Amino acid sequence: MRKSIKATRKNVGACKIILAKKVVKTIKKCLKIDIKPQKYVGQEGIYMDNFYDVIVVGTGVAGLYATLNLNRDKKVLLVTKDEVLNCDSYLAQGGICTLLDEKDYKPYFEDTLKAGRFENDLIAVHDMIVQSKEIINDLISKGVNFDKNTDGSLNYTREGGHSTFRILHHKDVTGKEITSKLYDRVKELDNVTIKEFCLVMDIIKDGNSCVGVVLKEKNNLPVAVYCRDVIFATGGLGGLFVNSTNFSHITGDSFAIAIRNGVELKNINYIQIHPTVLYSKSKGRRFLISESVRGEGAKLLNKNGERFINELLPRDVVAGAIMEQMRKDNTKHVWLDFSDISNAEILHHFPNIYNKCLEEGYDVTKEPIPVVPAQHYLMGGIRADICGVTSLKHLYAVGETANNGVHGANRLASNSLLESLTFSKNCARVINYDKSEFKNSTAKIDLKKYSDIQQWQNENKKLVLEEIRKNDEVFYDKWCNIQSKR
Repeated sequence: MRKSIKATRKNVGACKIILAKKVVKTIKKCLKIDIKPQKYVGQEGIYMDNFYDVIVVGTGVAGLYATLNLNRDKKVLLVTKDEVLNCDSYLAQGGICTLLDEKDYKPYFEDTLKAGRFENDLIAVHDMIVQSKEIINDLISKGVNFDKNTDGSLNYTREGGHSTFRILHHKDVTGKEITSKLYDRVKELDNVTIKEFCLVMDIIKDGNSCVGVVLKEKNNLPVAVYCRDVIFATGGLGGLFVNSTNFSHITGDSFAIAIRNGVELKNINYIQIHPTVLYSKSKGRRFLISESVRGEGAKLLNKNGERFINELLPRDVVAGAIMEQMRKDNTKHVWLDFSDISNAEILHHFPNIYNKCLEEGYDVTKEPIPVVPAQHYLMGGIRADICGVTSLKHLYAVGETANNGVHGANRLASNSLLESLTFSKNCARVINYDKSEFKNSTAKIDLKKYSDIQQWQNENKKLVLEEIRKNDEVFYDKWCNIQSKR
């Protein structure tokens, strides 16, 4: 891999054809997975439909897009722990990256590798970049509206780590725009059953295959539901932290389930700290101040009003610099100054940020705002390839839940939405083309052990935090030991 990285750094273009061939090879390999035929015997206590072709867990862009790309003849159950749109995808502000043209391939590739500290999987990076235009066109066809220039052309912005303007956006609520439009399209499907406030407590195994999940709907007992394939698109683990931009109910359940069942994780300690969230003394989810604000000219200042860092460096660098400046100044935050951005641009491009700051008593058109780093995104997760294939047959992982190596050690700004869409589409393709014989499982499960939901969830949190600590005690002591909900 080191030789591949060195070669790529010298001449990305020379590697492009090789990577394209490896993408095709990987997908073909996934389509030829040998799956052992299984038989099914029902259980007492199962009150909902007891078999689906696919169960998709999570309703962010990865879960929704995977669902939309599954064949219409498949019976699909789409479940979420909370309301459908209470997902981190919905909160994404900045935008979604796309390849501008053929000349942009090398700069985009290199930007992604630099942000990821050259630990990225080259095949995954290539596949994400080359599929980006097709993904964007598909989003537009599904009703997604991106901001445009006065001549009708798409408007691009820039964020930290990017060498040019290649990020499409819908004001400062891009995630909301994409997620809500995808959800609208999912609701039109007759083959999909949607269940909200439905907690996935475990998977059901039969040998080395996942054959279903244990679900608990609100005010009901846990039940076993069987299927041919399970897709985990459950997001990250921000709910384990006191300071996070994530919804509090996103607590890394899928990682605890993976640990319990021997499903391989990878780099679970690769957790991104976003440099700028609005500082608050109150508890709850932190409001993210998009990186695109700094891309448009906002400056970070210390307590004396002095600039102390290049705001367009990768997120981990900026977050570390802010923490160091807070230590030097003996303060609980630094300041973010919007004065280099015109009032018209603020109101047009960042209306959500403007209004939220006003609610907190700050007018960004007149004064700087207090900001602090907070947990934001997980690059690690369940080990998967570019098709979502995990170490357990019939269990797939996509989006923030998966680690396919595309982000390396640190994610490049606005690559998350694109990554989720690209590889969830790949995942659906693999499931669609899997023509191997399949019969339902004989596996039975003792539902009584899931009776104490709170105890189960507490143990899940301990399992995940301990896994992070085992992988990286330095990171754990710096961020988790202080910020995690233990």
